[in-house]
Amino acid sequence: MNRGLVVVRGGGDIASGTIHRLTKCGFRVVVLEIDKPTVIRRTVSFANALFDKEITIEGIKAIRTDDINHVNDYLNKSIIPILVDETGKSIDTLKPDIVIDAILAKKNLGTNMEMAPIVIGLGPGFTAGKDVHAVIETNRGHDLGKVIYSGKPQKNTGIPGNIEGYTHERVIRSSNEGIVSTKASIGDIVNKGDCIGYVDESPILAPLDGVIRGLIKSGLHVTENFKIGDVDPRGKVDHCFTISDKARAVAGGVLEAILTMQK
Repeated sequence: MNRGLVVVRGGGDIASGTIHRLTKCGFRVVVLEIDKPTVIRRTVSFANALFDKEITIEGIKAIRTDDINHVNDYLNKSIIPILVDETGKSIDTLKPDIVIDAILAKKNLGTNMEMAPIVIGLGPGFTAGKDVHAVIETNRGHDLGKVIYSGKPQKNTGIPGNIEGYTHERVIRSSNEGIVSTKASIGDIVNKGDCIGYVDESPILAPLDGVIRGLIKSGLHVTENFKIGDVDPRGKVDHCFTISDKARAVAGGVLEAILTMQK
């Protein structure tokens, strides 16, 4: 079943929950990303195809393509094409039925209601009824995944999700500007203080005991205090390779919004 063409701006882990669900539900999905995405949860981010040429997440495959003319070839094979397009200029050529801004930049980077019959924004930075037709709440809590048709979602709290009492403590940030080189991998079990890599010559230390759930791609340049990884204190390795509860909740909101507005 072809339910329509969807362009998703952004291919991080939250965006990928939506991309995966819409693909499973019969939508034809194209992803637009920057050339070197700084995604952390790379094993569940379709954006990682820009580094590894392709990625499969829970049975859904995505492939990088540098030619917009090949998009339909991949879609006809039930493969998600990913294009490098930071500004969304290819949207005019693709003429999608739906555009979803899932960049999660905490601000609108140019998405507007003229891009498609249905335009949806994820999280802070959008106003439903003004620059998008609907906004999906991305803040953890009672309203996570709620569809907003008028107004704004909750403001960005800047506080990472609470996992067994840890919020900021589980996030790994760069101590300085430089090039990241990693010696550990996503899914590795670590103890607090373990060295998992370097930013230039400065060591990256595990902030607590647990499993490395996210780790930025080695070789990327980062600024000081940049988020480069996270450790999950629950230590469940399989969680590193499956879509998160938050991503699934947001995806449910996106699907609800689309089906409601398509009536």
